[in-house]
Amino acid sequence: MSFERIGIRPARILLPAPSVPRETWACIACDQYTSEPEYWQKAYACAGNAPSALRLILPEVYLRDSEKRIPGIHAAMADYLREGLLVPAVDPGFVLCERTVPSGTRLGLVCAVDLEQYSFEKGSLPLVRPTEQTIASRLPPRLVIRRGAPVELTHIMILIDDPGRTVLEPLQAKKDSLRKLYDFDLMMNGGHLKGWAVDTADTLAHVDRSLNALLDSLGADPLLLAVGDGNHSLATAKAYWNEIRETLSPEARENHPARFALCEIVNIHDEALLFEPIHRVLTGTNPRTLLSDWRTYAAVRGMTLDAAEGHSFTVVSAEGDTAVTVGSPEGAIPCETLQKFLDDFLANHDEAVIDYIHGEQSLRALASAPGAVGFLLPEIDKRSFFADVKKLGVLPRKTFSMGEADEKRFYMEAKEI
Repeated sequence: MSFERIGIRPARILLPAPSVPRETWACIACDQYTSEPEYWQKAYACAGNAPSALRLILPEVYLRDSEKRIPGIHAAMADYLREGLLVPAVDPGFVLCERTVPSGTRLGLVCAVDLEQYSFEKGSLPLVRPTEQTIASRLPPRLVIRRGAPVELTHIMILIDDPGRTVLEPLQAKKDSLRKLYDFDLMMNGGHLKGWAVDTADTLAHVDRSLNALLDSLGADPLLLAVGDGNHSLATAKAYWNEIRETLSPEARENHPARFALCEIVNIHDEALLFEPIHRVLTGTNPRTLLSDWRTYAAVRGMTLDAAEGHSFTVVSAEGDTAVTVGSPEGAIPCETLQKFLDDFLANHDEAVIDYIHGEQSLRALASAPGAVGFLLPEIDKRSFFADVKKLGVLPRKTFSMGEADEKRFYMEAKEI
C-alpha cells in the first residue's frame, strides 16, 4: 500500500474502555461556546464523576486559567492510560463514523494525518493545507498542552473534494460487515454517533486505492486534504512535531507518533455537511459609533454601505437590525471585506473587543446586551470552497464553520503522541 503518498496513515486509535459510559465520555470541540461558560458548566455537570474527554481538553472559554488547568489535564491523560480507561480499538486502522445531526447523517473517517505533508506557511502548496489564516499568537497555549500530553483527542475535520463519492461512501455501504465500536446519543443536544473499525486488509486497501485515485485526478499542485475545522489544532501539532523532529534520527522520524495527528476526513459533497458563516460580535461599542466609523472607512477606500449590489451583512444590536451592503468591496469574499474594517476599527478603539460566534441564535443573544454589536455574515457556497482556497491561498480567519455549534465534532477517539 502507498499511504505515504496521500498524506494519511492507519493508526493505533484508542477509545474509552467498554466500562466507560459513552454518553458522558464524548464532548464537543474546545473552541465552541467561547463566550458561554454556562454551556461548559452544564457539560461538566452532565459528566459528573465519570471518566470523560472533558477532563482531557482545555475549553477555550477557560484559556485564561490554562496554567492552573493544564497540569490536571496531563495527569488525567496519564491516569486514564494507566488505569485502562483508554484502550486500543483499531491497531492499526481507521474508524468510520456516522454523526446524526439536524441536517442528516454526516459520514467521516478518523485517521492519522502525516504532518510532513502539511504546512501553514504562507505560499506553500502541500498536499494537506489550511483553509484559513493561522494566527501565531493562538499556538503557544495549545503547545503547552501538547508538549506534556501522552495522548491527543481530535476535533480536526479535513475535507476531500470527492463528487463521485468514491472514498467514504463505499465503506458506509458495507458497514454491516464492519466491527461496530460505538453507538450512542451525544450529550447536550449533540445528536447521535456511531462508529465502525476499518482495519481489515480489504477495507484498508480500499482507502489507499480510492484516495490515490482521487489524488491522481487533481493535476499539478494538488489540494487533496483541506482543513475544514481545527486549523489551529493541526498547526499546533505541526509546531510540536517541528520542535522534536530535529532531536530524532532519520529512522526514528519515519514512524514517531508525534509525526501524525488524529483527524476526521469528510467529503465536502456530503449532503449533511452544512457550511455556516462564522459571525462576529464586538463588545465595548454601540451601533451608532460603529456604523459612523464604517461609513468613513468605506468612503476613504471608494466603497459605500448602501449599494444595490456587493457584500451584504446584517448588523445586530439591542436597537434592532440594520442591513448593510458594501458596494465596490475591497475583499475577495464578504468575510474579508468585513474583517478588514473590523481590524481597523479595533486598532482605533481600545475599548472594543471581538469574538467569533457560531450560530445565528447565539450571535443574537450576545448582541442584544448593552454595549454589544453583532454582524451576521451571508451564507457560504461550499461548492466553490476548494476553488476559493486554491485561488486565495487561505481564507480570512474565522470565515466559516461546518454546521451550527451543536453539530461540531465531539471528542471520541484518541491517539498516543
